[in-house]
Amino acid sequence: MLYKILYNFHDIFSPFNVFRYITFRTTLAVITGMVISLVIGPGIIRWLKKISVTQQIRNDGPQSHLTKSGTPTMGGIIVIASLLLTLLCWGDLANLYMWIMIISLIGYGCIGLLDDYLKVIRKNPKGLAACYKFGAQIGIALVIGLVLYANPDDPYRSELIVPFFKKWFFDIGWFYIPFSVLVIVGSSNAVNLTDGIDGLAIGLVGIAALANMLLVYVSGNAKFSQYLGVYYLAGTGELTVFCGAMLGAALGFLWFNAYPADVFMGDVGSLSLGGSLGTIAVITKHEIVLAVVGGIFVIETFSVIAQVASFKLTGRRIFKMAPIHHHFELKGWPESKVIVRFWIIGIMLALLSLATLKLR
Repeated sequence: MLYKILYNFHDIFSPFNVFRYITFRTTLAVITGMVISLVIGPGIIRWLKKISVTQQIRNDGPQSHLTKSGTPTMGGIIVIASLLLTLLCWGDLANLYMWIMIISLIGYGCIGLLDDYLKVIRKNPKGLAACYKFGAQIGIALVIGLVLYANPDDPYRSELIVPFFKKWFFDIGWFYIPFSVLVIVGSSNAVNLTDGIDGLAIGLVGIAALANMLLVYVSGNAKFSQYLGVYYLAGTGELTVFCGAMLGAALGFLWFNAYPADVFMGDVGSLSLGGSLGTIAVITKHEIVLAVVGGIFVIETFSVIAQVASFKLTGRRIFKMAPIHHHFELKGWPESKVIVRFWIIGIMLALLSLATLKLR
């Protein structure tokens, strides 16, 4: 809420009037999120090393990964802390949607933190039991879905909007609640599955945050939404600041997570960031667009599903290893090449998602 304190002085010093603009605060959020990550990152990494919170590497994966054994994990704490501190500075905490995002971020972060704690500290390779893990994820998403469905200020709360087409939507009624659960939980776990090599997941999260930042700003701005034929959702424009903070925090963390990584995100980072992307999509009615902008996450998830289904049904594997990024590593691609090529695809998919605005 720092921006409100500064804005209160605009009568005395007129340049402070800029703090009322979402675009200005979003720019500050990107910079602040990145700077905070860079400042607190080294200290948290040293602390994780000191208490021996280090990653155990699977023996059946790419052999090049064995050298990463002992690298600190649970670095997602850096991202979450940076994001929350940035929102305290530049976010409007009187906004309902901002609080929904904060609850999603912290809620899924706590699930990931507990899972990491059991795996790393308690040396339980399975971590949090699947029934508890998915039960908690579904519970948080269900609460979010119910709150949004009961929101009288959202005229489109039960509608599924189809991109690429102007004014094409379906009112799915109460079924929107389980649908929102599917989107949020699916997004959370998709990012978690993608977080297998240095910088891959956090780089794609940054790309998705940038694309969402533009999409959210348009849908939350009455003039731009009318011009582009996008549904105007009052109050959602404030989430542009959240997306900016996520982008900045992701860039800052990428400094430490880039190949070769000094720290890994862990489930505390991947589950929270994935859940946040899914929650943004549900709030702004961009669920289908999320599947485009997060296309790599979708591909990674389906590679695991296909691998498991094929092995159980036929006894054969489709890929050398799933998720699919490991498949390309085992085919001989250097890890850095896999990362950059997946980022390139992620950027192209993000641009495609933005093209849905004009095509309408």
